[in-house]
Amino acid sequence: MRTWRATGGAVPASLRERFLQGEPVEGGVRTPILHSWQRCRSLGLSPDQSDLPFQEDFDRDGRLVRASDPVLDRLQSTFAGTKMNISVADASGTVLLRRFGDAALARSLPAIQRVPGFVFAEQFAATNGIGLALAERQLIRVHGAEHFAERSQASACRAIPVRDPLSGRIEGVLCLGYPRSAEDPALVTVIRKAAEAIERRLLEQSSARERALLRAYVGTGAGAAVDLHHGVGVDELARELRPRDRAILLEKATELISSAQRAAVDVSLPDGRRVTLVSRPMTSGSGVEGMAIEVLLPGSSSQQGPPVPRRVDELLGFPAERAALPVVAPSGYVPAVPAPGRHSVTPPSGLLPGAASGQGTTDGQGATAVGGAGATDDHPDSLPPARGLVLVGEPEVGKHALAARRRLELLSEASARIGTTLDVRRTAEELAEMAVPRLADFATIDLPEAVLRGEESADPSSDLRRAVVHGIRDVGHFSAVGKRVAFGPTAPQLRCLTSGQAVLEPDLKAAAGWLAQDPEHTEQLLTHVHSLIAVPLVARGVVLGVASFYRSQDAVPFGDDDRSLAQELASRAALSMDNARRFTHERTMVLALQRSLLPQGLPDQEAVEVAHRYLPAESDVGGDWYDVIPLSGTRVGLFVGDVVGHGMHSAATMGRLRTAARSFAELDFPPDEVLTHLDNVVGRLDREDPAADGVGIIGATCLYAIYDPTSQQCVMARAGHPPPALVRPDGTVSFLDLPAGPPLGLGGLPFETAEIHLPEHSQLVLYTDGLIEDRHRDIDVSLEILRGTLAHPERTPEETCEAVLDRVAPAHPSDDLALLVARTHALDPHRIASWDLPADPALVSDVRAAAVRQLADWGLDEAAFVAELLLSELVTNAIRHGAGPIRVRLLHGPALICEVYDTSNTAPHLRRAAATDEGGRGLFLVAQMAQSWGTRYTPEGKVIWAECGLDGT
Repeated sequence: MRTWRATGGAVPASLRERFLQGEPVEGGVRTPILHSWQRCRSLGLSPDQSDLPFQEDFDRDGRLVRASDPVLDRLQSTFAGTKMNISVADASGTVLLRRFGDAALARSLPAIQRVPGFVFAEQFAATNGIGLALAERQLIRVHGAEHFAERSQASACRAIPVRDPLSGRIEGVLCLGYPRSAEDPALVTVIRKAAEAIERRLLEQSSARERALLRAYVGTGAGAAVDLHHGVGVDELARELRPRDRAILLEKATELISSAQRAAVDVSLPDGRRVTLVSRPMTSGSGVEGMAIEVLLPGSSSQQGPPVPRRVDELLGFPAERAALPVVAPSGYVPAVPAPGRHSVTPPSGLLPGAASGQGTTDGQGATAVGGAGATDDHPDSLPPARGLVLVGEPEVGKHALAARRRLELLSEASARIGTTLDVRRTAEELAEMAVPRLADFATIDLPEAVLRGEESADPSSDLRRAVVHGIRDVGHFSAVGKRVAFGPTAPQLRCLTSGQAVLEPDLKAAAGWLAQDPEHTEQLLTHVHSLIAVPLVARGVVLGVASFYRSQDAVPFGDDDRSLAQELASRAALSMDNARRFTHERTMVLALQRSLLPQGLPDQEAVEVAHRYLPAESDVGGDWYDVIPLSGTRVGLFVGDVVGHGMHSAATMGRLRTAARSFAELDFPPDEVLTHLDNVVGRLDREDPAADGVGIIGATCLYAIYDPTSQQCVMARAGHPPPALVRPDGTVSFLDLPAGPPLGLGGLPFETAEIHLPEHSQLVLYTDGLIEDRHRDIDVSLEILRGTLAHPERTPEETCEAVLDRVAPAHPSDDLALLVARTHALDPHRIASWDLPADPALVSDVRAAAVRQLADWGLDEAAFVAELLLSELVTNAIRHGAGPIRVRLLHGPALICEVYDTSNTAPHLRRAAATDEGGRGLFLVAQMAQSWGTRYTPEGKVIWAECGLDGT
């Protein structure tokens, strides 16, 4: 067993404590460690935190695991019997493999140090070997108090990035952890050779043709120039290159390989910098022809130090002298001059167990350079590279790779851009917009009319209409949108609908089935297109239509890869279209239910002139409602309400609530009592709902107003509802200050009424919150816009409704809204007659005579007999069973109304008198002679009223 010797250069714990207290420590802490501490502090990490993220779904059989597994087995054998903790993590810091020199060590360590899956990236685990190696992108050492976290103060580690030799990107990190007292400089040699062994195994997983091209590249001497600058991949050329920058360079490099031409191309990065990619043709000794892509970074920064040497010729097995070959560079390019003694590294012959400290030189910080060719992790002594290999490959492979990546990009983008709305036609348009021009030059989509309505089509092949036409230029040569399209039995579109699979016609001139369906039209199309893919739009077993993709500009016809892409694209779009169709179907049903629960027409009455609107939300219907209810004495009740929520449940609840509201209103209850009864109804609905589970899930707001045209008084009450707007005849607009009242369903809280005088031709505007609530503007702004819109008293209620919806309602309402506009009228005083009299039966005849004279003045002689009879019975009833004084009133409205007031609260009841009863027939007679009759209560008593036709019926 090897005895590991402690070395100097570790950070004293006192310096770490000073840093944590905010004191300067720049002189005593190595730069990479200090930078890591500063990053940890900026991230808000705590030194005593112990939890780390755990990834359960990491790849347990990926390239890096397969390449590292045997190497870690050899390391475990090398360090048998020691307290060495060996791990490999991926490029995100997730540990993939663990090995231990002593099996007992695994049982004594906490889970985060022995179980794969924990993430040691710096932003989670603070300063540690794996996280710092990823951040610094080079071999690092962390010793004792250099760890930011308390849990690691007794440990030390060495960690080195592991790179893909072909792409140069970091695939992961190899880390050796051990007790702080077991530090030894020879670990530098061991970990480097182990990392190189893993990289060789990664290279072996690439194809022989790729390795041959890489050998050819190194053999030209250009590889030596890259090696002198310590890098194979572009991620080692400039530390400031972000992952997105490297991805852009790799994508452009693939395009250059597929072009198979020598070229130099400037590439713009997102931050405005420009770099140059140079493509160089080459042929391997075995005859493999390909391209090598190099990058030139003339403006690279040198502030972060050089990377650890990674020699591609070593990994390929070339002798060290290969590095002395002349540099081959593009014209005008002057490579950086390497430092003396840094041209070669002895090719590794495998891991060197127990490597002696004399195999390398140690700097003052305990880091080791092997063979004089490595830079330490503390003191950069060479300029960063300006040139390096990005990619090697064969043109045909590059073309396939480029096409595959573009297909994946298209499908990925389609997932985000198709199905952004629950509208069938718009989803079809999004499919066409995604396909043109990246897959096709023209696209048409044909859908059955039933699908556009949200239904399933009984025969999609015979019910198709052109829904979308989209192309790179004028599409006039295709059938217009909305036109019915009929495909013949041999047409590709009908064949794809029958088979359920995409149909490819690479050459339309030779496609007999396509030509036969409409010779004149297809002949015209052939002057614009030459290749076709027809794809069925099928989702969940439902045929939604057919999409046709045409190629025009590109002379290369569609191929099997294009057909597969079109099929995948159409399948994803069809699923979104089916979601939209289902939503449309359900929304149509719910909307039909709700509209059936709203008033189907306005009742005949002369108190107000009314107009109304209901506008459902874009996403779903809700529970907004309104109602107009004729009441006794020519009065009218105006309702507007809003049930909380959306969907079928809200619509059904609205219907039940509106029915209850109308019933309470027709009983002539005042507004506050109506709201009290509705509050009880909502509470009962909550208790009866099994989904409520004791917690109220139903809520509603409501406003109820009663307008009396005989007095022009309006009595109102509201339950948590927005206040109404009043437009006076002079154009003044005000929002009435009514007591707010609690929303319906809370229970136990009172409602208050307010009474206001409304001049004739005033407009009372009732609305729900969907009118004024908009996510893009404040509610006060909406109210001011509403105020300005209503300040036009000359408008009719219908015109007012249109103006409000145009100017105030949200363009894309997220909530439904109801609007009710009522212009008030006053009953002509000459059409009102009243008499006050004491409770004296002798005066009944006088009242009858006065009423007959008044009816004659009004020209209602035909109604005199019925009116005289009704008044006689009602007045007699008030005198015998009520309390005086008594008031009689006749109203000449759409009907003749007879009213008798008294101060008693005793309600009359209709009953059938027995043959021996002396009374009890008066109200029965009234009920037979009148069109309707009833009782309403006032603060002073009650009113019994009866209504008959103006012709006495």
